[in-house]
Amino acid sequence: MLTFGVEEEYLLIDPDTGVPVPRAEEVLLAADLRPALRPSEAQHELLQVQLEVATPVCHDLAAGARHLRRMRAALNASAAQWGCRIVAVGGAPFAADGPVPVTDRDRYRTARAQAPQLVDDLMLNGMHVHVGVEDEDERVAALDRIRPWLPVLVAMAGNSPLWCGADTEFASWRTIHFDRWPVSGPQPSFRDAADYRRRVRALLAAGAIRDAGQLYWTARLSERFPTIEVRAPDVQLTVSDAELIAGVIRGLVASALLAERRGDPRPERPEELLRAAVWHAAHDGLAGNLVSARDGAARPATAVLDELREYLAPGLELTGDTHAVDRLWQEFLAAGTGADRQRRWFRESGREGLTKHLLDCAVAG
Repeated sequence: MLTFGVEEEYLLIDPDTGVPVPRAEEVLLAADLRPALRPSEAQHELLQVQLEVATPVCHDLAAGARHLRRMRAALNASAAQWGCRIVAVGGAPFAADGPVPVTDRDRYRTARAQAPQLVDDLMLNGMHVHVGVEDEDERVAALDRIRPWLPVLVAMAGNSPLWCGADTEFASWRTIHFDRWPVSGPQPSFRDAADYRRRVRALLAAGAIRDAGQLYWTARLSERFPTIEVRAPDVQLTVSDAELIAGVIRGLVASALLAERRGDPRPERPEELLRAAVWHAAHDGLAGNLVSARDGAARPATAVLDELREYLAPGLELTGDTHAVDRLWQEFLAAGTGADRQRRWFRESGREGLTKHLLDCAVAG
């Protein structure tokens, strides 16, 4: 059984206007007094309009979902004390009233000094899924084998179509926006753990990054834990959506490990094709074509999703998630992606209606 953990980032908004509000410091102080939140489960993010949570190590999807519901509810109650709420959106649907302050930490102040325009616009929220793999060479092998599936993850998890009051025409504007940093986008292919570490050291020596935390690839090795950290998804509207994405990612890693142990050839995907595939997945979501992870051909998203389900099957059997993912998958396809839902609500009921739906979703099952 592969353990996993989930990190989620949330936006703090005014419940009436949907505008981001910089109350993270106050909300976290109030959250510290809540017995439903354990120490260090809720943390600061780069901007004072954001918060982050991290689940404990989980063994089954249901446990991960329970932790996310508990933490979302506790933070939302703390936010309410300060006249705001949390929403789980990949990008700020509406503009903030004035400049957004950076969290008063050395790391964040340094980032803003380096790239103020990028930092000021980073009202972007992701979902990071850690999957535990003890052997470092196996971690790198799985990291390499999941590369062709990253565009499908981006398409499924797109939840940032609106930005500062307008439709970006992208399902995941966060993916495009975040790719402006030096070391971002799909991770390169690595031979083994030694190759990974050597190339990270080269980035550090060149001054391209200050530390390994600035490896903003869509998937990487965690520096703190023996895990693969998949960072491709936008934060998900509901806990059920997050549970599905976590199950898919754990299944991907499990299937990749099984293929590595069988000695199957590693898939080859040129970097330029993978980057283009991610861009189109971020643009179209599940509404157009996706690049097949099998052969690099363009196919309807429904066909590529079928390929993903087939690839996941042995991994899901290994993790015991087959039935849970089947159920969540059907519910997800019926509802549409987060981007689909946000656009529909905004089109049908405008700013006020969208805000209400987002508030409801943040603490929904």
